[in-house]
Amino acid sequence: MSFISADEVLFWPGSLISAEGDIVAPYDLEHANEPLSAYRPSTCDPRIKHAKSAPFRIDWSAIAAVHVINGMGVTLGDSIIGLTAIAAIKARFPQVRVHVYRPARAPRYVEDIYALASGLVIDRCEALPYSLARLPVDETIIDVGNHLFWPRFSDTPMIDFFLDALGVEPSTVEPSHKCNEWLRSLPINGRTFARKQGAYALFSPSASTPLRSIPESVRARLVDAVYRKYGMTVLGFGPVDHPAYRNIAPESTSTEAFLEWIAGACFVMTGDSAAVHIAAGFGITTIAFFSSIEPQLRVRDYAHCHPVTLDVPTLRSLQASNRQGDVHLVERAFADVLATGSLRLPDLGC
Repeated sequence: MSFISADEVLFWPGSLISAEGDIVAPYDLEHANEPLSAYRPSTCDPRIKHAKSAPFRIDWSAIAAVHVINGMGVTLGDSIIGLTAIAAIKARFPQVRVHVYRPARAPRYVEDIYALASGLVIDRCEALPYSLARLPVDETIIDVGNHLFWPRFSDTPMIDFFLDALGVEPSTVEPSHKCNEWLRSLPINGRTFARKQGAYALFSPSASTPLRSIPESVRARLVDAVYRKYGMTVLGFGPVDHPAYRNIAPESTSTEAFLEWIAGACFVMTGDSAAVHIAAGFGITTIAFFSSIEPQLRVRDYAHCHPVTLDVPTLRSLQASNRQGDVHLVERAFADVLATGSLRLPDLGC
């Protein structure tokens, strides 16, 4: 199979094979000062299954191990949902050993979720590049690399996308296995909880892109709405000028602490971020704002999530942006929600 052009390498919807025979993540090449030449698609090896190239299904009852190449993304939210797909498989087929091969340059806070999941959801996690020759010839190999550039990622509920990419028919998986409840089994040690006093609401405004974050210009007003509704302290990640608010970012310097703060909350308000997926895993009542992605593609299976769709049709299906014009449209949409009084906060069971 011929080499991929240098212009296509970073956006290739899958993993790559180097001239030396190593499996490589396009993400790692993007963050390295290396030539973007002499790479072939992973599918040049017929052993590697790749749903973008050729849809497939696996009889999981008949296999003992699977090797997931370049899974499950370089953001925390994508990783949590990708791991949910693996957890759903292992819940039904516990004999399967899952080996995941990760981009070496992924953010540390993202890699932490794989370390926490080791022994619970995955059996081994190794860094790319990885020699193709070292992969067992008699075990299943699946490439889910660079999934952001797969067309189905933009029009399919994320959990269904990952299940399909792993060779599972999504309709065969119960909704209860699609809401990240494996997070409750993580070995988070509770040290953060010792510093908490009473019931609190949690405000997590930042996502992996400004497009899906809560703008700074409306944060104080949203915190005020939460405080007036619930009458409890609002803790959050980042500064907000409100007397009932406390910035706990300095006390949340690890993924483990981030999980703990969310798990202990009575209520979470966030954007289209990892926090909404974590809150769902712990059954926390949540308001989540969506600017460019349809809520059903992210939170369809989250019984305790109340999504708010912002009126910005020109941004629909856009995955990321920090362009000032796009961010301004999001700010205006948030301001409209507050001005019209259309935001309705749910009652709590806390």
